[in-house]
Formats: sequence, C-alpha cells, structure tokens
Amino acid sequence: MSSKTFNTNLIKTEAQRLGFLSCGISKAGFLEEEAPRLENWLKNQRHGQMAYMEDYFDKRLDPTLLVDDGKSVISLLLNYYPSEFQNSDSYKISKYAFGNDYHSVIKKKLKKLLNTIKREIGDVSGRAFVDFAPVMEKAWAAKSGLGWLGKNNNLLTKQVGSFYFIAELIVDLELDYDHLTTDHCGTCTACIDACPTEAIVAPYVVDGSKCISYFTIELKDNLPEAMKGKFDDWMFGCDVCQDVCPWNRFSKSHNEPLFQPNKELLSFTKKDWEEITEETFAKVFKNSPVKRTKLEGLKRNIRFLK
Repeated sequence: MSSKTFNTNLIKTEAQRLGFLSCGISKAGFLEEEAPRLENWLKNQRHGQMAYMEDYFDKRLDPTLLVDDGKSVISLLLNYYPSEFQNSDSYKISKYAFGNDYHSVIKKKLKKLLNTIKREIGDVSGRAFVDFAPVMEKAWAAKSGLGWLGKNNNLLTKQVGSFYFIAELIVDLELDYDHLTTDHCGTCTACIDACPTEAIVAPYVVDGSKCISYFTIELKDNLPEAMKGKFDDWMFGCDVCQDVCPWNRFSKSHNEPLFQPNKELLSFTKKDWEEITEETFAKVFKNSPVKRTKLEGLKRNIRFLK
C-alpha cells in the first residue's frame, strides 16, 4: 500500500470515528466549471443583500489561495436529520437549527481530525472551513463523490438524502482522490413545484434573494409585502425543497447529542411563539443558530406570518 493510500484510509477512518456521515477527497485547484456560474449568479443579483458573496471571488474558486501549497480538499458530511419534530400547530424552524450551532460542533470535530493527521502523518499544514469562509462547499463535496447538486442546488446523496452539513479541511498533503458521482434527479421537479416563493427559477438555479431562508435570516430590512402569505409558516429558514425531495425518504435521524433540540422548541404552539419573552428566547436558543436573528428579528418574522 502506498503512503498516499495509507494516509487517505487513515483520514477516512478517523472521520468516521468522529461521527461524520461520509468523507470524500479531491485535488485542490481552480473550479473552472463553477466560475462562470458564480459570476452569472452574482451579475443577476441572485444574492440579494448578501454582499459578502461578492467578496473573495478568486478565493471562492481556488482553495490554493486559502492554504499555501494546498493540495487536497477533504469534504465531510455530518447528519442533522432529527428524530423529533415541532408541534404541528407551530411556526416552523429549519431542522438544521433545532440543536446547538453547527459551526462550533463541526469546528471541534475538524480540529480533532487535523490533529490526528498531524500526529499520525507528520508535518501537515491545513485549515478547517465550516460555511463562513469563501469556500464552495457543495461544489467540493460533489467533486469528492459525496453526492450530486440537485435541482434545488442542494447536495443530494443516494440512500441518505440532503439533511446534512458540509465542511472541509484543505491540506498541503497529496492523497488518493475520489470521483464525481452521477446526477439522479432525472425528470423530477418536486422541489421546483413546491417552493412557496418560486425561488428555484430554473433547474439547478436558485435565486437566493427569493428564498424564505434569505428573507427570515439574512434580510435585515422589512419583509416585502409581495411575499405576504407565501412563507408557509416558516419563521426561521425553510426546508420545503428538501422535505419534498424523494431522496429524503431515506433520511435517518442523527446521533449527535449536541444537535438534540430543546424540548420547549418542539412543544411550542403559535401562541407561545407570539408571546415569547427575551428570557425564554435566551433559554430555548442558548447555543442555537437562531440567535443570529435576535429576538426582534424572530418577532418581525412572526408578525409577517400572522
């Protein structure tokens, strides 16, 4: 067995031990196919007020600009599909936000993985990335064979679905590389047909500025009156295009204790949400990504839904 293969196997075994759903690896380099798509997406203002999407254009497309002498992109998936769900008479929160903020949970796992790589392999430099940095995580996960980009622009995986987080380690270490998988969306248009705000403007093209997740999390202005009545009771994020995807029939609940939801979150009714206090908000969402909206942001969203 070559040292590359030994190191690759070591990394994938450790990723599994740390609880990651899967691990794929691809050669670091410029994303030629994604470059014109990203440029066109930005040119058409599909990012709305998410001005940060315009920053670091070159770095988004080339991870070797993020890690000196970067040779490999290690992509990892972490399941967040819950075993329990919200009260049926409730304003809705995206499933990824039920538990603790995934950034801190995953960063700790990535740090452990990188420490193992350094301890077992030697002098390896690398950086961990979880969502915030200018890395096209879905593109890299697809290049690493972990799934394909569906018509809702989410990474889809056979027998698993799409309810998982994507993270990366970029390292200056040559490894064995995985290969692209094939697209299995076929003629299905379930996600396009179901999107309440028609944000999926064409197969594989999502207008972020029309997405309920954008409106309820990213948009700081007043919510547009033209969207009144179209949010389907979503007050933080939206899972519609994932919920209707046939591949998510195979979703299995996660086993990460830190993603377990606060029981109050699950039991709250619409009336409870409408009367939520600062004290309750702080308790229920102590370590949650929902804190991004702050209580006033959540109340703004609820008022829009009433």
